[in-house]
Amino acid sequence: MKFIKLIICLALFSACYYFLSRPIGQIPPLGYFLDPRHGFWQNTSAETDIIKGEIELPGVKSPVVVRYDGQLIPHLFAQNNEDLYYTQGYITAKHRLWQMEFQTFAAAGRVSEVAGARAIPFDQLQRRKGLVFGAENVLKTMEEDAESLKWLEAYTRGINDYIAQLSMKDLPVEYKLIGYKPEPWTLLKTALLLQYMADMLAGSDVDLENTNLLMQIGKEQFDFLFPEFPKDSSPVIPNGTEWDFEAVTVEKPENIIWPLSETGEVIQKPHPQNGSNNWAVSGTKTKSGKPILANDPHLGLNLPSIWYVMQLNSPDVNAYGATLPGALGVIIGFNDSTAWGVTNATRDVRDWYAITFKDDSHDEYKYDGKWLKTQKRIEEIKVKGGETFYDTVVYTHHGPVVYDRNFKGEGQRINYALKWIGHQGGNQQKTFLKLNRANNLADYRAALQSYTAPAQNFVFASHEGDIALTVQGKFAVKWEEQGKFLMDGADPAYEWKAYIPFEHNAYVLNPERGFVTSANQHPTDENYPYYYYDHTFEHYRNRRIDQVLTSSDSITVEDMMKLQNDNYNLMAAEALPMMLRMVKMDTPLVAKYADVLRLMDNWDFRNEIEAEAATVFELWFDGFYRSVWDEFRAMEVPVRYPNSYQTIQMLQTDSLNQYFDIDSTATVETGMDLVRFAFLGANEAIEEWKSKQGSDTYDWATYKDTYIQHLLMLEPLSKKGVRVGGNKGIVNANSRRHGASWRMIVELGDKVKAYGIYPGGQSGNPGSKYYDNMIEDWAAGKYFEALFLHTPSEQEDKIIFTTIIKPESNE
Repeated sequence: MKFIKLIICLALFSACYYFLSRPIGQIPPLGYFLDPRHGFWQNTSAETDIIKGEIELPGVKSPVVVRYDGQLIPHLFAQNNEDLYYTQGYITAKHRLWQMEFQTFAAAGRVSEVAGARAIPFDQLQRRKGLVFGAENVLKTMEEDAESLKWLEAYTRGINDYIAQLSMKDLPVEYKLIGYKPEPWTLLKTALLLQYMADMLAGSDVDLENTNLLMQIGKEQFDFLFPEFPKDSSPVIPNGTEWDFEAVTVEKPENIIWPLSETGEVIQKPHPQNGSNNWAVSGTKTKSGKPILANDPHLGLNLPSIWYVMQLNSPDVNAYGATLPGALGVIIGFNDSTAWGVTNATRDVRDWYAITFKDDSHDEYKYDGKWLKTQKRIEEIKVKGGETFYDTVVYTHHGPVVYDRNFKGEGQRINYALKWIGHQGGNQQKTFLKLNRANNLADYRAALQSYTAPAQNFVFASHEGDIALTVQGKFAVKWEEQGKFLMDGADPAYEWKAYIPFEHNAYVLNPERGFVTSANQHPTDENYPYYYYDHTFEHYRNRRIDQVLTSSDSITVEDMMKLQNDNYNLMAAEALPMMLRMVKMDTPLVAKYADVLRLMDNWDFRNEIEAEAATVFELWFDGFYRSVWDEFRAMEVPVRYPNSYQTIQMLQTDSLNQYFDIDSTATVETGMDLVRFAFLGANEAIEEWKSKQGSDTYDWATYKDTYIQHLLMLEPLSKKGVRVGGNKGIVNANSRRHGASWRMIVELGDKVKAYGIYPGGQSGNPGSKYYDNMIEDWAAGKYFEALFLHTPSEQEDKIIFTTIIKPESNE
């Protein structure tokens, strides 16, 4: 009997070994993941047991002291800059290696190598948008600057020395789960990461959707629905600013002919809510008499978190703040003298050109009456568990041909090339390295001169009392409406012919109102002498911030915390009273929904966690908006939709407008009818949701269900059901999957005081307590106080452990 049991056990063991050592479809061998000596069990060890003590590394010339505080934030103290950036690379890789590499795979269109055939369309799109091509040009620009290159090389060596130390058991858990190993870091990978961010923040152009809609409704209606300057604009640079320069001009064609080519499918765009808030308040408006700067970039809510907080100290730098894993220096932060932050400037820097090829070989294309040679890149997309996929991307002088018969062209003769400022290179790293060392306004302005893309609003404050804001990027000089629609790639009249000089970019210094602010709204009023355009300008967050900052002359850090977490819904405040009046004119509705109407009457327009009225309003307005633009949804091609601001303006001023009529009914509806229909729909949706949940509560946080998702969309490694207020269009811009990715507040003076928080944790290891330990505080609007050190021996009581990195001994 014992012999039979032994045979059965051996058979079961053999079967388990066989199946666990082999892949199952796209699933890697689970034996690698479950191996007790090397698998995910090894990723549950505490960081304090792994990284404290002394380490000898070949890449440092002198000892580097790394002090970790209670948030697992490392404070690096190096005796020279090469050692500083080498250690930044090493330490960042230690905590965020998989994230760093995966994002560069995404930028380069290499996700299929680890995820299989399902990622081919994504990879093909990344290749066709020319992200690698642009990164190569970014790297060329960085290599032209000896200082940037030297430090970038040191950073790269630090990452690779960490990778070289890794055994199988040390690999981050995602490598074990997917079944691959890290490859050496390169200078190009840092350029790819920067390009990935540039595309994320500048890739939402709607030239083709605009062109489709132009064909459907004509120019007059298009201009009515999409005014370039709304009546209540509160721009980044204060209204009425005078410009004391002579603008560069370009000739506008006498007869503009838009190529009215219908596009049946458009490429996937970045998240439409990618944006941010930032502001700086002069000491004339603060209680302390010192400037205060605040910044909260709005990006996808992901784990590991997009940011990694560090302090970098050497003889000529002492910078603290949010770094971007894979890139040098502090991106959003402060030093002893200055603070800086960024928001997305939402400028249209991507234009589309219809290309005329000589024949199907695509070897030549027409331009200015001549046939020019194309260049071709053979893109080799390796596929895990499958055959390599090949794609040929044709390049013109405009840029890569993204749409053609083989991609989004639906087999038609559609050939659209993308012209993007991001393809032209630029040394963004140099800008941030200089900002890290900036002592005053002149240093800040000098740092921005090498910055090209993505377009950003750089806010600044100094201990000397200056506050400033610059809308920075490399911008083409355009004639009115150039780039709003698809353009003829054969006609030089539609070409970019000049660029706005740095000195002419929109800029404000120490304005009379006592503050500078940006929240992705229009950069200027109509008096700015250069034409610009974008379809995503904000209309509510910016005005709310301006209102709050204007209302006080004794602002404190606590006020700024309150403002960053402000849940006041300005859109609701402006639209709801009118919508309620329209519903209350319907007696049966008032009788049926008296309780709901009472709830809405008593609402303070704040999307707080417990606010049931916020749920009603969001469902109500969304239903109204969808019904207004039903004819747009019925169009068989992708089109751009009017924004919420314009929809509300139309309801207020012209409720009999043709767009309020529902095409699918025989009657003629008005705006009031649609408001009532949507009110009914919202109440029905809430009842359905309550029935499904088995609960009578429908508070805003529960209904919104904010979700912080792992980059691989793995539910066990994500954080669901985060109870947080706010929403898109609100200063606290947290929607379900998107929101404030890093909140920072800095008060400058003789001693810098700074505070921060983000929705995640310092560790990229899901087995660590530091993986998501800040989420609850972030959701509650709390902050940690930045431990800003000047020597390694300061504030010992706040240091949890120390790592000392020494040069390798010769023994």
